[in-house]
Amino acid sequence: MPRSTTTSTPPPSARCCATPRRSPRRRAPSWRQRPRSAESTSAAKPARARPRSPVVTTIAFVNQKGGVGKTTVVLGVAAAAAALGRRVLVVDLDPQANASAGLGVWGASPTIDDVLAADRAGAAVDAVVASAWPDDGPRPDLVPGDPRLSNREPLLATDPLGAQDRLRMALAGVPHDLVLIDCPPSLGLLCVNALFAADAAVIVTEPAAWAADGVDLMSGTIAQVAARRGAPSQAGIVVNRLGRTRDHTYWNGELLERFGDQLLGTVRQRAAIAEASGQSLPLRALRSRSGAPEAAAEFDALYRTLADRVDGRPG
Repeated sequence: MPRSTTTSTPPPSARCCATPRRSPRRRAPSWRQRPRSAESTSAAKPARARPRSPVVTTIAFVNQKGGVGKTTVVLGVAAAAAALGRRVLVVDLDPQANASAGLGVWGASPTIDDVLAADRAGAAVDAVVASAWPDDGPRPDLVPGDPRLSNREPLLATDPLGAQDRLRMALAGVPHDLVLIDCPPSLGLLCVNALFAADAAVIVTEPAAWAADGVDLMSGTIAQVAARRGAPSQAGIVVNRLGRTRDHTYWNGELLERFGDQLLGTVRQRAAIAEASGQSLPLRALRSRSGAPEAAAEFDALYRTLADRVDGRPG
């Protein structure tokens, strides 16, 4: 059972001398309740217990280029999927930990770095926390990110047998039916771990010069991994931050011409999306904000297309 990151408990020495309680509930050990440091400000809560699903679909959101808005797309798709009843887990594999911040979680422990360091099957289960989004509706869970991930990659390279498989092994047994991995902007071992763990990969790009070349490069990496293990499939491409400028219109046309039916959809550039991210809220919490309902509808449509393409279910 995942633990809270905000509840404080007495030190072990005091606990062992206390009068035993008659409550049928056992207190979790203190190391599972304290944040990692005094600076932690997380409002993370333990994820609600859920029945284990026999089928888990894992999707990695990738691009070796930073700044294209992978995290925005991951959180938008996560919100749309959760609203339709999917049991969603977001895995924050980016050292910047923006997905964790977007879900309102800071200072949680253990993190994805601890999960990868553990090198054991099912390690991610102990790191799952509930997002801090408003609980007036379905919301995704999270395996929190960690800036220490930037040091994890060279350490993974020292493992000659399981460097590429750590994440896939760690996700075994998570009680969710949809896992969304927010990948770092690189083609290193963290990204490769995500691809080895994924059933499908989504390339997130933007309407800009050289974007198509970046998509080709990322597609080649996905194909190399798929040739070795039979997965992931390339689910498609998302064009993010599409503005109304002539420049964006031109480059979006280039992407449409080059990739055609590989495109899953577009997400237009809207102030409401940036505002939701900055406030660590889902778009539905800003429904009165101009552009928020339209943005949420785009993510709903994107999720439905993605779900149909990946596992043949219309959401």
